[in-house]
Amino acid sequence: MAIWDWVLEAYGQPGVPQACLTLQDDYGQNTSFLLWAVHAEASDPALLARAAEAARAWEATALGPLREVRRALKPGLPPFDDHGREELREAVKGLELVAERFLMETLDGMAHSGGGAHALDALEAAARAWGKPAPLEALAALAAALT
Repeated sequence: MAIWDWVLEAYGQPGVPQACLTLQDDYGQNTSFLLWAVHAEASDPALLARAAEAARAWEATALGPLREVRRALKPGLPPFDDHGREELREAVKGLELVAERFLMETLDGMAHSGGGAHALDALEAAARAWGKPAPLEALAALAAALT
């Protein structure tokens, strides 16, 4: 299954959105990178290091700025019309999804075959490669929601 189709299916499972937001907002993880690692069954440290480097660059260049703009547009901003502000926010949200898909498809091209790692093992290895600590409980919540 193509990675984006897999991600959309996975994100529709109960618990996945909240687990991803917790890992992103509370622990500084890149959920696109984490989900890619699960899909790729990645555990190879060299592959994960290259993929993390690419994901960090894309996070700094596209995903992070788009997310900041989307979140900044959430509350009302007088004197700007709420309808126009919300239309712009939805457009930015769409661009954020395009950027996430582009990242995942790029990372998917870096992994030539499945690495054989189970979801939790792939998440732990990816979190280590990302370089920011994420508690095992938070990673396990995502792994459980994905299965």
